[in-house]
Amino acid sequence: MRYIAFKPAIPDSMIQNSLDSSDLRRVVATYPFRISGYYAGLIRYQDDPIWRQCIPDVRELDDGQHPDPLAETALSPVPKLIHRYPDRVVVLVSNRCPVYCRFCMRKRHVGREDTPLSLPEFEQILAYIAARPAIRDVILSGGDPLMLDDGSLRYLLTRLRAISHVGVIRLGTRIPVTLPERVTPELCGILRQFHPLYINTHFNHPAEMTTASAEACRLLADAGIPLGNQTVLLRGVNDTVETMRELMTGLLQLRVRPYYIHQMDLVKGTGHFRTPLSTGLEIMKGLRGHVSGLAVPYYVIDLPDGKGKVPVLPDAAEREGDMWTLTTYQGERVRYRDLTALPG
Repeated sequence: MRYIAFKPAIPDSMIQNSLDSSDLRRVVATYPFRISGYYAGLIRYQDDPIWRQCIPDVRELDDGQHPDPLAETALSPVPKLIHRYPDRVVVLVSNRCPVYCRFCMRKRHVGREDTPLSLPEFEQILAYIAARPAIRDVILSGGDPLMLDDGSLRYLLTRLRAISHVGVIRLGTRIPVTLPERVTPELCGILRQFHPLYINTHFNHPAEMTTASAEACRLLADAGIPLGNQTVLLRGVNDTVETMRELMTGLLQLRVRPYYIHQMDLVKGTGHFRTPLSTGLEIMKGLRGHVSGLAVPYYVIDLPDGKGKVPVLPDAAEREGDMWTLTTYQGERVRYRDLTALPG
């Protein structure tokens, strides 16, 4: 497998000045920093919603959470494959992104050991999937799978499509948001050969919906690819009803269906982004009835220890102080402590 040719942006003086401290050099040594020239160009001022998502923050080092709260390592029977639910698997085909988001759920390894999935690793993954007919849904993730070049993507998809019981292939990618020029007619011509193929992308703020990102989404949608969006609820970025209304309705104009609003995972180095669950519930109340039903996503928590995603609804969760009781897809009732960082 090979990556596309890509040169990260050289930070301008505003960004460089913010990084020029011993504390932030320690952050970058722990959690790598990378930003595309396109995404850097969306920053309008220091600490704006784009800045907060991509520029290192010393608070990343002041966090007692777990690097792998979703137990992905424990749920990985073969390298670079995660098997949490009976009928689907996640395949980590890339360890690289155009932008290393500071809230990344996999910040424990994204940007480290910067090599794509190897052929021996892929053969082991294919054998695992082929031996389990219950697996019908394969999700390509990473890192970002669209950081692989066109030939590598064609090869991956061809081999997966050769497994008869694989019904659906999904790609989880932030490329339309962070490097929209990667979405070309040639790439879309490859992807359209492997339907049913779905893409979930990751817009977090209305400022990310640009002419370039709209064109990337248009090319993908015109190739017959259904597009969904998974937003992460982030303190200081999108944690107001007004911002989420603008984002969700704007996504429909891009032919992207809002799918999830994720409660921030309990990932080490991300606590300063976390909001209380009450914030997410207020946002959901502010969406329902005020925007088209098409623009109302699920608000979900990915429970620790690999117990899976659960939707959070105003009338479907029990609360006692900072403890919530939620029910998994298997009917298990799980107590979840609503940990939030103090406002920074």
